[in-house]
Amino acid sequence: MKYLSITAFLLIMIGTSCSSKLDTGAINIENWKGDRYGCKGLRLQDLEEFEKIKNTFLGADNQALIKTFGRPDRVELVDKSQSFFFYYFEPSENCDGVKPEKEPLKVLFRMNAISKVSEVTVTTLNP
Repeated sequence: MKYLSITAFLLIMIGTSCSSKLDTGAINIENWKGDRYGCKGLRLQDLEEFEKIKNTFLGADNQALIKTFGRPDRVELVDKSQSFFFYYFEPSENCDGVKPEKEPLKVLFRMNAISKVSEVTVTTLNP
């Protein structure tokens, strides 16, 4: 009986600790993942839908974001207690032949010390 309890506990822990993809509504995730740095402008097509559902990502962990949206275009570590994941909607300076005159539109996922999303912002400003 003791081993059954331990086994059940471990299975529950493993099942709840694994991150899964997040619900993205009508956002075309294949286009999103195929538009690294926003170079093709495919992410802009889903901007309105993203604005509607962005707060549903609050509390998600960093691995769930990566599984859902792919590797971030940029990661910035602010201090030991927070970091930012950047995904560009508009072409960034990393795109071939692009010299943006202004800072491109992007989504910033602010991650807290335990790698959970604490803020989601669509902006042209940097943190």
